[in-house]
Amino acid sequence: MRARLGDRLILQPTHPDSPRRVGIIIELHHDDGSPPYTVRWLDDEHEALVYPGPDGRIEPSHR
Repeated sequence: MRARLGDRLILQPTHPDSPRRVGIIIELHHDDGSPPYTVRWLDDEHEALVYPGPDGRIEPSHR
């Protein structure tokens, strides 16, 4: 998984009752764009350090 600043990180729920999470990558910790990422979640504006698992995908930003 590789990302750039401004890309979206989308986490699909593993349980049917859980919501999908979408966040904007605001900080990269490796020059090659590999995890972890600092993400600002769109639903609550909370920022977190995220190590995406197999339920995550990157959606490139439209620059």
